[in-house]
Amino acid sequence: MILPVDYEEELNQEQRTVVMADDGPMLVIAGAGSGKTRTITYRMARLIERGVPPYEVMLATFTNKAAREMLHRVECLLGISLERLWGGTFHHIGNLILRREAKKIGYHNNYTIMDREDQKDLVDVCVNDMGIDTRTRRFPKSDVVVNIITLSRNTMKDMEDIVNDSYSQFQEWSGHIRHLAQVYQEKKHSLNLMDYDDLLCFVWGLFREDERTRRKYGEMFQHILVDEYQDTNRLQAEIVDLLGRDHQNVLVVGDDSQSIYAFRGADFENIIQFPRRYPDCRIYRLETNYRSTPQILDMANQVIVHNTRQFEKTLRAVRESGPKPAVVPLPNVFSQAEFVASHILKMREEEGYDLEDMAVLYRAHYQSMEVQLELTRRGIPFEIRSGLRFFEQAHVKDVLAYLKVVANPRDEIAWKRVLKMYPRVGKATAEKIWQALSEYPDPIALFGEQTLPHFIPGRLKDSYFALGELLQQLEKVGFSPSEMIQETLNGGYAEYMKVRFANPVERLQDLEELAHYATRYDSLDAFLSELALLGEVEAENLVEAGMKDEKITLSSVHQAKGLEWKVVFVVWLVEGGFPSGRSMSSERDVEEERRLFYVASTRAKNRLFLCYPLMSEGSRASGSYLRKPSRFLTELSPAVVHKMFVDRKGKMW
Repeated sequence: MILPVDYEEELNQEQRTVVMADDGPMLVIAGAGSGKTRTITYRMARLIERGVPPYEVMLATFTNKAAREMLHRVECLLGISLERLWGGTFHHIGNLILRREAKKIGYHNNYTIMDREDQKDLVDVCVNDMGIDTRTRRFPKSDVVVNIITLSRNTMKDMEDIVNDSYSQFQEWSGHIRHLAQVYQEKKHSLNLMDYDDLLCFVWGLFREDERTRRKYGEMFQHILVDEYQDTNRLQAEIVDLLGRDHQNVLVVGDDSQSIYAFRGADFENIIQFPRRYPDCRIYRLETNYRSTPQILDMANQVIVHNTRQFEKTLRAVRESGPKPAVVPLPNVFSQAEFVASHILKMREEEGYDLEDMAVLYRAHYQSMEVQLELTRRGIPFEIRSGLRFFEQAHVKDVLAYLKVVANPRDEIAWKRVLKMYPRVGKATAEKIWQALSEYPDPIALFGEQTLPHFIPGRLKDSYFALGELLQQLEKVGFSPSEMIQETLNGGYAEYMKVRFANPVERLQDLEELAHYATRYDSLDAFLSELALLGEVEAENLVEAGMKDEKITLSSVHQAKGLEWKVVFVVWLVEGGFPSGRSMSSERDVEEERRLFYVASTRAKNRLFLCYPLMSEGSRASGSYLRKPSRFLTELSPAVVHKMFVDRKGKMW
């Protein structure tokens, strides 16, 4: 027996209109904090209450956890089991289909699904099978190859276009990468292995090539519901279209204003073009926001209106009024970090917020460095959602290893790390070279010789002289840590990153920001000593005051989507920082950056601080220069924000 649901009591008018709607294609534009999950949940309950069998409903979400929570809620509402309802990620649903249909694509149904590490290992096997000389520094590492293959398959773009557009440093290897992808695909098939991309690609191909199978599943799923539709890629959208081709009972829920994952392959056109693909589509809007104050929503509404390609909507608050968002110009990035840290303590001590109620958001991971250091100095605990702590990252450790070798030529750990960055130098070779170097009073001076030492194998000749030239140059710089970092980048490490890492541009930004930070130090020893000691810094009075188990969140905006905090600080709101410099030449990219700022702003429930540094302090050679505030700030009218000024002593006015 199905329990009755009081839709009138449980839903607002906007939500109820969607839940009670007749069959047919529907696009639900769900604004931030408007209860989209609740709407999908009650729509499923309504379908089953109407007599639709659970096994005729498919729910596609972006995490299996989200699907489980929705299904559990429906089970509680109706008092029945939904075990037969197909709910989960696109990959989960694809796996369920392929377990039944594997033989149709030449697989056994007991295939194994590989994870990311498995993929990299198998690519390495294929590279060896092809006889590619990976000892050259120019061939991409396996994780880069996997990224290229994945992006090509999920966006349905030619692999050479992906290389040209996103990995131009590997254009000379384009043909090899394409052949490698084919060998990789054949190897998976011979071993009865699939990766995550196969779970989508094979289902898509099966439905396109086998009409009988497509109709089988199209008739099975009489109702299809898709959550976070703005984040689907082209492949996922086409699978939905193939399944819903006949009955057209496709309900997609999303917010075009929160489409921010193009770099992962998400296609903004899916949600924008949905009404064209489904001419009978009805469009609904959820505009009642339960998260933020009216002042925060007024600002967010004013931001997003500048995007030309969108479904217009206006978020309306149900909460009481609060302070206007504060725009906070600060002298430089160090002052910005000091403001954030001191204001976190102020909000905690004077206004009663816990650390876990607050977050610092930024466009790119490198923009968190000064904040991380300032929080560490003050003993304020934090967790990072955008990656490793700044100085735990491999590329930061690599560059610091060069500096440590110069500062202390007896540093065995630093020497070995540096040596292993060069072609044909593994753990054993690095150990042998170090043992030989350790016998010399001045190992760096040895690298200034014009002849190859007896303990350096001939195959390492080029690497030996390249390293020697860099070390000599680092010593000439005069122990300025900022200039030494730049010399390390210029001396080959920037090129090394292009081959070693899948995201070399982001890592280069990290290191450029590290060089900027290092301008504060007149000596290499002082710089390295402070970095080493930062990990040991504690503020016992703060820990004893109850902060030990509390942590503030530091996160990129991309990682923060779907989350909320009572207090949010957004930093680095300058042109070239947010929006990023790489997005400013294309209006389409600028609009995605504006959506990203919209997402950042709508994470805040009570208080929102929008911070930006007025000056950038460069190297001794480049000097300082004035930064322009982000266009997203200059687009705001003075009526929707409060300008907060902080002098160099931290006094606000």
